Amino acid sequence: MRAHIDLPLVVDRSSPVPLAVQVGGQLREAMRTGALKDGERLPSTRGLAALLGVSRTVVTDAYQQLYAEGWLDGRHGSGTYVAEGTSGHPEGPAVGTVPAARTVPASRPRPDGLIDLRPGRPWVHDHDRAAWRRAWRSAGDLPLDDAPDPYGRPELRELLAEHLRRARAVPVGAGDVMVTRGTGNGLDLIAATLLGPGARAGVEEPGYRKARTVFAGRGAEIVPCPVDDQGVIVEALPDDLRVLYTTPAHQYPVGGRLPIPRRERLLAWARRTGAMIVEDDYDAEFRYDVAPLPALYGLDPARVVLLGTLSKSLSPDVGVGWLVAAGPLLDRVARRREELTDRTPGPVQAAVATMLARGDLDRHLRRTRLEYARRRAAIVEALGPLVHGDTAGLHVMIEVPAAALPGLVERARERGVLLDATDRHHHGPPRVHGLVLGYGSVSLADVRRGCEVIRELISPVPGA
Repeated sequence: MRAHIDLPLVVDRSSPVPLAVQVGGQLREAMRTGALKDGERLPSTRGLAALLGVSRTVVTDAYQQLYAEGWLDGRHGSGTYVAEGTSGHPEGPAVGTVPAARTVPASRPRPDGLIDLRPGRPWVHDHDRAAWRRAWRSAGDLPLDDAPDPYGRPELRELLAEHLRRARAVPVGAGDVMVTRGTGNGLDLIAATLLGPGARAGVEEPGYRKARTVFAGRGAEIVPCPVDDQGVIVEALPDDLRVLYTTPAHQYPVGGRLPIPRRERLLAWARRTGAMIVEDDYDAEFRYDVAPLPALYGLDPARVVLLGTLSKSLSPDVGVGWLVAAGPLLDRVARRREELTDRTPGPVQAAVATMLARGDLDRHLRRTRLEYARRRAAIVEALGPLVHGDTAGLHVMIEVPAAALPGLVERARERGVLLDATDRHHHGPPRVHGLVLGYGSVSLADVRRGCEVIRELISPVPGA
């Protein structure tokens, strides 16, 4: 980056063109011609306004328009930069009009310098460090608890209930919420309460491997339950399941959304058979181009347990999630939790409560949602009709002929890209064949480079 940028900007107050449009247009042209380079830092809005003799609002409006068009990126607490891959391109940003995100630091550390497009990890680099420190200072001021509440700290339960009411339209109160250490912990508490040797537990096929591992660890017999491009197939469910684990907001890994009629049939099946549905709402905060569908829990709290986590929206390092269930079942889970001496650390709960109460988590979600939208758009643009399940979440599925998968993964690694095949997400013989691309923890530039490699590798594959 150059230490000083001599911006060729002038404003004409006699022109009928608004000043913000003039400034934005000249900056856009400078990036289009390469006068402003990728990654180059622009002056602050205050500094550029003083240089041009205009109000700060003029420059702010110009910058915001360029953010929205994808020309600019912001780095929290650092400044405004020319977005990667835009300088010198007459057609402009590759992802069109997807709103620009506020972060472009390097991706997470990659093994051997590879681009890691495997699913399961969020973007953790753009958190508000001041808010994070403030939350932990607040937690440090609280006394230690010699008898932790198995349900969790009351103030955090109330804040999580409000978060669910606002973000997911789930009619829930603090008395319905248990604070967990994440989805895995919530699953294990449900399994320890409802399952045991010989109990039959259904898991989507293909589906979340850890759910199978947790249920099997409690002695349950795992029953693969097939899915299609909309989610679990209700008509294929057996009548003797005690628990069914499902991901209706964004099926993992195929990516479908369970439509309302099928949700109603699934709940009718649960009422008829007495099964309990475990609804994993793992990345429902991130939706693109579609309105949210109601959570299963909100449609029938008596037959559904709702699980959620901050590991995808904030960081796996935080270790806080929630388990929502009707009162009698929640009480059973709490008693079982005490027997297992399982708990969520109080200081962590207090820190998360501070972030929720001050709105820091909501602001973080807004920033990361924009960044994820750009990466998702880049994948859709690069791989087009091969992409499935792109309406939500942090991963998509790319359908590939079965015979091509093993060699494809190896060839991609040789080209510097780590990929995940659908085979390992099956309990039995693979039914769905393709790649599961995670775009949560890699930069936009790496997403584009990885997609180029994938496109080059699958283009000669028959049927791709």
